[in-house]
Amino acid sequence: MTVFHADLDNTLIYSYRRDIGRAKINVERYEGREISFMTEKSYALLKKVREHVVFVPTTTRTEAQYQRIDLKTGVPDYALVCNGGVLLKGEEEVPGWYADSLGLIEKSRGEFEKAWKCMQEDRDRIFEVRNIRNLFLFTKSGFPSATVERMKQKLDDSLMSVFCNGSKVYAVPEGLDKGAAVRRFREYIKAGAVIAAGDSEFDIPMLKEADQAYAPASLSGMYCAGAHVTEIPERFLFSDALLSHILSKLSGTGWSGDCRA
Repeated sequence: MTVFHADLDNTLIYSYRRDIGRAKINVERYEGREISFMTEKSYALLKKVREHVVFVPTTTRTEAQYQRIDLKTGVPDYALVCNGGVLLKGEEEVPGWYADSLGLIEKSRGEFEKAWKCMQEDRDRIFEVRNIRNLFLFTKSGFPSATVERMKQKLDDSLMSVFCNGSKVYAVPEGLDKGAAVRRFREYIKAGAVIAAGDSEFDIPMLKEADQAYAPASLSGMYCAGAHVTEIPERFLFSDALLSHILSKLSGTGWSGDCRA
């Protein structure tokens, strides 16, 4: 059994702000607005890839945010949301997974409270501090790099990771990452091979854990090394290229691009 863990935003789907061409389908609506899209090519490829693998969206989105998405290929059998802290089977939470996630990060609980206070008091904060089910913290900053640096000076980095993605600032306890979620799910479902694809710092642990990984060239400065990693050059749209490459590997048809592994 091959499992395909895929991040969603900027990996399979894109914000309405991103130009991905006119051949696209709407996959997310919020308050009556179309806010996320997938290319028609990626849609067709994902349908074919799903014939070969167990497809597991693996995202930092909350359960509610994830369930706004409709990829038009049917509800995935499983999904990992909240950075892997919650496992869904279909549209229902798997009993016990969330409780086990809280147990894995219990040693970081004190740092979690300190991080919450640091975020609340940060002078550059421009958004409320959100506690995502006691799993991780999120806010926005006018100067995110400065906010991250101040928080790192006050926190134990062996217990709490702090980083930014655009204006967004996250504080994530040790033990709650997509790599840990992939390891847990591999055991849960007794997976054989594991494929993973992602575009951001959140995805690096997942890419490391997979047997075959896909990352954009822009991530290579953080982590894109090893024989199991295929780096997608910037001239290709990430979703189209990675799904084409995965399908070629699964079906043995070969791929016309020149991604390097």
